[in-house]
Amino acid sequence: MFLQFLLLLLALPFCTPADTITPTQPLRDGDVLVSKGERFVLGFFSPGNSSHRYVGLWCYSISTTVVWVLNRDDPINDTSGVLSINTTGNLVLYRRDSPLWYTNVPVSSVNNTVAQLLDTGNLVLIQDDGKRVVWQGFDHPTDTLLPYMKLGLDRRTGLNRFLTSWESEGDPGTGEYSFKMGVSGSPQIFFQKGFQPLWRTGPWDGLGWASVPEVSSGPIFNTTFLNNKDEVSVVYTVTQPSVLSRLTVHSDGFLQFYTAQESDSKWVSFWLAPAERCDTYGRCGPNGNCNLITSDFFKCTCLAGFEPKSARDWSLADGSQGCVRIQGSSVCRSGEGFIKMAHLKVPDTSAARVDTSLSLEECREECLNNCNCSAYTSANVSGGGSGCLSWYGDLMDTRVLSVGGQDLFLRVDAITLAQNKRKKNIFHKKWLMVILTVGLALVTVLMVSLSWLAMKKRKGKGRQHKLLFNLNLSDTWLAHYSKAKQGNESRTHSKLQLFDLSTIVAATNNFSFTNKLGRGGFGSVYKGQLSNGQEIAVKRLSKDSGQGVEEFKNEVTLIAELQHRNLVKLLGCCIEEEEKVLIYEYMPNKSLDYFIFDETKRSMLTWEKCFEIIIGIARGILYLHQDSRLRIIHRDLKASNVLLDVDMIPKISDFGMARLFGGNQIEGSTNRVVGTYGYMSPEYAMEGLFSIKSDVYSFGVLLLEIITGRRNTTYYCGSPCFNLVGYVWSLWTENKALDIVDLSLEKSNHTNEVLRCIHIGLLCVQEFAIDRPTMLTIISMLSNNSTLPSPNQPAFVVKSCHNDANSPSVEASVNELTITMDAR
Repeated sequence: MFLQFLLLLLALPFCTPADTITPTQPLRDGDVLVSKGERFVLGFFSPGNSSHRYVGLWCYSISTTVVWVLNRDDPINDTSGVLSINTTGNLVLYRRDSPLWYTNVPVSSVNNTVAQLLDTGNLVLIQDDGKRVVWQGFDHPTDTLLPYMKLGLDRRTGLNRFLTSWESEGDPGTGEYSFKMGVSGSPQIFFQKGFQPLWRTGPWDGLGWASVPEVSSGPIFNTTFLNNKDEVSVVYTVTQPSVLSRLTVHSDGFLQFYTAQESDSKWVSFWLAPAERCDTYGRCGPNGNCNLITSDFFKCTCLAGFEPKSARDWSLADGSQGCVRIQGSSVCRSGEGFIKMAHLKVPDTSAARVDTSLSLEECREECLNNCNCSAYTSANVSGGGSGCLSWYGDLMDTRVLSVGGQDLFLRVDAITLAQNKRKKNIFHKKWLMVILTVGLALVTVLMVSLSWLAMKKRKGKGRQHKLLFNLNLSDTWLAHYSKAKQGNESRTHSKLQLFDLSTIVAATNNFSFTNKLGRGGFGSVYKGQLSNGQEIAVKRLSKDSGQGVEEFKNEVTLIAELQHRNLVKLLGCCIEEEEKVLIYEYMPNKSLDYFIFDETKRSMLTWEKCFEIIIGIARGILYLHQDSRLRIIHRDLKASNVLLDVDMIPKISDFGMARLFGGNQIEGSTNRVVGTYGYMSPEYAMEGLFSIKSDVYSFGVLLLEIITGRRNTTYYCGSPCFNLVGYVWSLWTENKALDIVDLSLEKSNHTNEVLRCIHIGLLCVQEFAIDRPTMLTIISMLSNNSTLPSPNQPAFVVKSCHNDANSPSVEASVNELTITMDAR
C-alpha cells in the first residue's frame, strides 16, 4: 500500500497557481489566479466585516489592500461564485449557476479564448492564441489607478476611464468621490464629490501637472499625456521594477498616492490631496488668489486690479464670492497691459482657449486685442515655451505654488500697470543702493581687517585647525574653512557663512549680559546686530560643555543646508581661539512657550493663529522627515524649541540632537538617550529606539500643550494621578475633552476644529509607534474633515503624587532642560 501511494504521488503533476481562466478551467470561490511574475493575485474576497463576496485584485506581497473589484455593485451573498468563460467566449461571473456579470464582447472563436492576469494587474480577455485583446479590466478602473492604467476619454469609442471611491471601507460599491479627466478647454483632472470639484491638477504644461510635481516624470515615475483626435488620456509607469505604487480615491474624501518595495508588507504614503488650505477648489472665489506664503490666516488676496466683491465676507475670512474689477477701472483700449505673476497654479482651464500654433508674443497680441481676454500663458513650457493658453472672463482657483508652477500674464488697467512698474523700479533701486552700501562697507572692513588678520594668522591658524580636526568635521570642510580664513577668498561654505570672532564680539557688545536671551545645557544665546543692521541670535558654546560640542558638530555639518519656511535658518558659525559660536536669524517673538504658558500672553493668541502655528510646525517636521534631501529625526521637539518670527510664523530650532537617516532607514537605536522629559516617546525613553514616530509623539504633546495652555509635566492629583496627556485622555474617554481647553480658545467659534486637534494629538501620543500617524497623514487630518480613527491609550499617563508641604513643585523644571541619559 505504501508503494502504491508513493507511485500515485509521483504520477501527479507538480502544480503551481494558474494565471489564466479557460473554458474548461474556471475560477471558483476559494481559488486564486497569480500573475506569471507573482506580482498580482485575483480571487474572491469579503471586505471588512461584510459577508458579501467580490472578485478582487491585490498585490502578491501586500494582500491587505484590494486595488480593483470586478463586481463592485453586484455582490454575491454566498460562496457559490464562479468566474468562467461561457459558450460565447465571454467572461462571466456566476452566482448559483445564474449569470451576475459578463463582458458582452464579440468573440470569433470560443476555443482560443482565455482570460489572463498580467503582471501589470490587468485582467485581459484574449483570443487567437494571445494575439488580440477583446476586453481588459484596466478599461474599467474602480477606486485605484495602477501603473500602465489609462485615465481619460477615448474619443473614438466614447469610453471614459475614471476612478470612483468605495461607498465605505466595508463596501466597494460606487461611492460619491471621483477622479476624472475634464476634457473641455485645456484638459485637467478633477477630484470631485458628485459634480462639485474639490481639487484639480491644473492643465498639462508639457512636462507634467504643475500642482503634482511629485509624480511627474523623473527618476521614479514616467508620465505620458496624450491629447489628439483619438483620445485625451494620461498614464504613468514606474522606472524601477521593484517599486509598487498606486493612486487611490478614498471614501473619506481625499486622494492618496502610495509606494512600496516589492519585498515590503505595507504601503507608504507618498503624496495626498487636498493637503492644505489652498488646495481646496475655488477657496478664494473668482479672481481671487490663494497664497500659503502670506502670513495671514485667511490666505486669500484679490488679483491685481481687483477688489473683494463682498468686503464684509472678506473681512470674515470668507472668500467664496471672490473679487471683481476695481470700480471705475477699464481694461478695454484704455492703456491696459499685462503683469507677470510667477509660480502659479494657473486658473481653471475648463473654458480656456488653446492654440498650439502661436508663440507667446503672438498670444499676448491676440489677448490684448480682445477686451474679454483676462489672462494668458504658454500652453507648453518645455523647450522654452510654446503655444497659447488664454482665459476669457473670471479666473477661478488661482493659487501660488511653493514649488514649480507657471507664469501667468494678467490683464490689468493702466493705473494698476503703472503702479506695478513703479513698485518694480523702487524695488530695483533699493536693492542697488543696498548692494552699493554693503560693497563699500565690505571694502572698508576688509582694509581695516587685513593688518589684524596678518597679526592673528600665525597665532590662530594652528589652534583653529586643531579645533576643527578635533570636532571631526570633514577634510573638505576643514580645508575650505582654513583657506577662507587665510586668504579671505570665500566667506561661505555652501550656504553657511564663516564669521570672525571680532564681528561677533562687536555684534553682541562682547557677549553683554543685557544682550543675553537665555541659557541651555550647551551654553548661552545672545541677541546681536551686525554692522549692516541685521539682527542675529548668537549661540555661544560653553567651554566646558561636552554635549555642546556634539551639538555644534551636528548643526554645522547637518542643518546648514536645510531651507524651509518653518525651520530657523542657520546663518553661519565662528570657530576661533577657544570659541565655538553658531549664528542664527533672530526671532523677535521669542519661543512658543513664552506665549502659551503665560496667562497674559496666551490671551493674545486667537484660535486662528494657534491653528496656523500648529500647521506650520507640522509642515516643518514633514520637511525633515520626508521632503529634505535626507530624512532627519529632530529628537528634541518642544515648545521652547519652536521660535516665532515677527509675523508669529513658527520656526523649529535647535537641531543639536537631530539624527540623520538614510532614505530607506525607518528606525535607529542608541545607548545615549537625549531629549526632554515630557516630550520623549516611550520606546525612546525606555529602550533608546527612535524613528520619525518619536517626533510624532513629541508633536502630539506639543499640540495638546498649545490647546490647553499647560505643560505636559503639570501633575493632576487624584485617583490615579495624571500628567497633561493622561488628564486629556481621561477627559476624552468621558466625552469632556473640551473641559481642558484654554478659556481664550474655548470662546472661539471653532469648537469642532479644536476638538479635532485634540483627537489628532491623542493619535500622536499612542503608546506604540506603529499606531501613530505619519506627519503627512497628520497634515491631511488637519486640512480636511475626514473621519479619524479612535486613539488608543497613551503611554506615561500615570504619575505618583505628593500633597504634603514638603512636596516638590507641581511643574517639573526638567521640562525646559535637555537631558542625556544611558538607556539600559
